[in-house]
Amino acid sequence: MLARFQQINNLDELREYVNETLCNYYELQMDAFQLTEHVLRRGGKPCGIYFCLHGPRAVKFTAIWEIERNQVLFYGSSGERFLKTQLTGPLALEKTAA
Repeated sequence: MLARFQQINNLDELREYVNETLCNYYELQMDAFQLTEHVLRRGGKPCGIYFCLHGPRAVKFTAIWEIERNQVLFYGSSGERFLKTQLTGPLALEKTAA
């Protein structure tokens, strides 16, 4: 599994980074497939965002942004983790989600 660092300043940049990373890794055309997201909660409080890229033939590629560790974990269609990205910029869900 690869690990990298990335400067992300807001939720729009995070969405773009997740979409671009998943599309590049699986050699998909950018913006050809829908990217959905859901806020994850633990004990009623937001703890992350679940991103899902709905690829060809109903294949799903996912990423999870963990708020506490400020990292993004990328997963393939069979559930294997292929990349971990540590975000270097301060990014808060409360400020970005509206």
